[in-house]
Amino acid sequence: MEDLLGSILNKMTKPPSLDEQQRKATRKQAENLIERQNEERALLRNFQKKMQTKIADFMLDNALEKVTLPPMNRIQRSIIHEIAETAGLSAFSFGEEDIDRHVVVYKKEFTPCQEELSAYRRGLEWKPKLVEEESTPEVDQLPSSKSESAAVAHYSTKYDRLFGNEQVKEATKVTQINRKYGFVSSENKKDQRSIEQTLDDIRAKKRQKKDVTN
Repeated sequence: MEDLLGSILNKMTKPPSLDEQQRKATRKQAENLIERQNEERALLRNFQKKMQTKIADFMLDNALEKVTLPPMNRIQRSIIHEIAETAGLSAFSFGEEDIDRHVVVYKKEFTPCQEELSAYRRGLEWKPKLVEEESTPEVDQLPSSKSESAAVAHYSTKYDRLFGNEQVKEATKVTQINRKYGFVSSENKKDQRSIEQTLDDIRAKKRQKKDVTN
């Protein structure tokens, strides 16, 4: 009886050791990881095919200049950039990571300039007219008639009490701007002769020199 019981116990399977249990768990984890990786690869391949079709349709549509894609992760965006580069398109990412980071694909002839890209990356609206106005250099202009009148009035008020009203009026007449000939009026010029008078004086001086030398 004892021999029979002993033989039965010896034939029973022994419980697995701790090392064997760990090896089985490790193998199971590795199998699960490979399975998940295969699933992710399949999803990415499907995503790539879908985006290739979408971008191909975009290229055939002559009415579109760009296509804005929905937010996606970094790996998906890298696939979009690779497809766009292969197709001869321009692609740029905008938005904040893990929130609204997305890709905009442009046809080559409609690629935005650096100022436009900079505005989009800051989350601003692109206004080319405003940029042109800011980049246009300022041109010096003559003061308007209103500003001239205000300056003359201020001058008159300031010096009226010092020199008298009549003298101030005469001074303001002389110092007003002559727009036709420049900022210096003819009354302020030292030589007030006409051109004909000046030429006559020059000829007279030449004749005097010839008479002296003779």
